[in-house]
Amino acid sequence: MENVILEKKGQRAYVTLNRQNVLNALNSTTLDQLRDIFNEIIDDSEVRVAILTGSGEKAFAAGADIQELIELVPARAKELGRKWHSLFNLIENMGKPVIAAINGLALGGGCELAMACDIRIAAENSKFALPELKLGVIPGGGGTQRLPRLVGKGMAKELILTGKMIGASEALRIGLVNRVVPALELMTACEQMADEIIKAAPLAVQYSLEAINKGLYMCLEDGLLLEANLSALVCSTEDMKEGTRAFIEKRNPKFRGR
Repeated sequence: MENVILEKKGQRAYVTLNRQNVLNALNSTTLDQLRDIFNEIIDDSEVRVAILTGSGEKAFAAGADIQELIELVPARAKELGRKWHSLFNLIENMGKPVIAAINGLALGGGCELAMACDIRIAAENSKFALPELKLGVIPGGGGTQRLPRLVGKGMAKELILTGKMIGASEALRIGLVNRVVPALELMTACEQMADEIIKAAPLAVQYSLEAINKGLYMCLEDGLLLEANLSALVCSTEDMKEGTRAFIEKRNPKFRGR
């Protein structure tokens, strides 16, 4: 899988877009490889957190491959759009946190890919934009839906309608990213975040992600019911008994994802 590289170190999985010569642009082959890799991560019980980044120092991902866009006809455009949606939904709802290590340009589909991740940590030199309208298309990888949910409707409209590029500090200010760090500290910051998450019970992490992701689209009453049901479910796990017992015994818990 030359377009995407998967490495595993302990309980962390590293997914690297590997098309440095085209700023890690996302073509159909890359999307297919990302799907296969994230499905592998889902099935790997040893992996607790994934870190997604781009190869090189210039780009996380510079959007869709323009060569594919030029050849699109309406039927194919809808098919490709649903392919993007399916992949990004998989990443967002896989039950294991995905941290985007944004190491440069995150444009168009690259920005949409980052938004599908649970946490976004950006290098100080990162740039963000959804410039699709200037190409005569719209953000088709979930940008019109995820961006307003992250930064608010008004700001999302401004960014999409103008296509303007913003820096990491502005992305942090509006809530597009969680943290901004020096470029040389990016991977360390992501690994530290991953390690903090790994300390938590795996099923509690999974159910918390489910409660947040699904509850966001519900009314408050339905969201609270979902939370109550998942809270009851997690109380049936061995990890819940281990966590509470370890707290009483003043020791570190040994969670097993059961």
